[in-house]
Amino acid sequence: MLAAVDKFKGTATAAQVAAAIGHACWELGHDCVERPVADGGEGTLEAMGGANRTSTVTGPLGDAVRAEWRFHRGTAVIEMARASGLTLVGGAERNDAMAATTTGTGELIDQALDLGATKIIVCLGGSATTDGGLGCVRAITAPHRLRRVQLLVACDVQTRFLDAAPVFAPQKGASPAQVHLLRGRLERVAQMYQEQYGVDVRELDGSGAAGGLAGGLVALGGQLLPGFDLVADELDLHDRIHEADLVITGEGYLDEQSFEGKVVGGVQELCAAAGRPVAAIVGDAAPEVAGRIRHRSLVADHGDERAMREPLWCIEYSASSLLREMQ
Repeated sequence: MLAAVDKFKGTATAAQVAAAIGHACWELGHDCVERPVADGGEGTLEAMGGANRTSTVTGPLGDAVRAEWRFHRGTAVIEMARASGLTLVGGAERNDAMAATTTGTGELIDQALDLGATKIIVCLGGSATTDGGLGCVRAITAPHRLRRVQLLVACDVQTRFLDAAPVFAPQKGASPAQVHLLRGRLERVAQMYQEQYGVDVRELDGSGAAGGLAGGLVALGGQLLPGFDLVADELDLHDRIHEADLVITGEGYLDEQSFEGKVVGGVQELCAAAGRPVAAIVGDAAPEVAGRIRHRSLVADHGDERAMREPLWCIEYSASSLLREMQ
């Protein structure tokens, strides 16, 4: 069996969820491969093996922050939120939407290049910024070094570069007037990228991710990829699914978005292609999607309070129930 699961946000990491399902399998006499998975955003670093480095870099508002990242066998994994994330400044109410910068993310990329990285994976999401990636681009010493590197950018939105301001900036504390100014600034940054790098990022789907950081990385030669697909390839998830008799996936809340580039929907599609049965353990499920994948819900099985208080025990119990149903 294979446990290929996402985190239960706020209650359990993907590794903890996979371990709880694995224990349920072993209690019933089944072998289980535990595989934490992510969709390219928060949790991707853990799914790719976890951090093995910590660097002090420039935070979103200029203060020094300690950012965890990974470098192993020539591959760097960088979650931009660790260096340039909204949580680092205390949320939207404490953010300065005009000043927030992706400089720290660029500093991590620069360090990876100094170490001789041949592949750099940048995971977007959770940013405090709408700087079009300009802080990041300017922080990379001799950007031409990226020409010999495979630069992969995990992106799970289709928002274009200039639309990053009206779509995302209000969530980062920008007022309507600031949104207008930020959109104008993104236009100027896009023109600069076209002049300096010969890349027009304005009409590229996904280039507005992380406040336009995606576009800045594309200007430097980066390749935008759906986050789940990128992670699945790096973890050889396709092969793992082919080898499994049953796959159990899961996440904290099952809704329409679960089937639009997220882990549960991605695993379900891979299982369908491989002809393998799949089921899910979820914290809770929206009624309108309850029939889209076989699942057990912690809230339905154990109630809200216990599901939050003892998530791992509930996951293991619900996984055992699910396995007995499917035998």
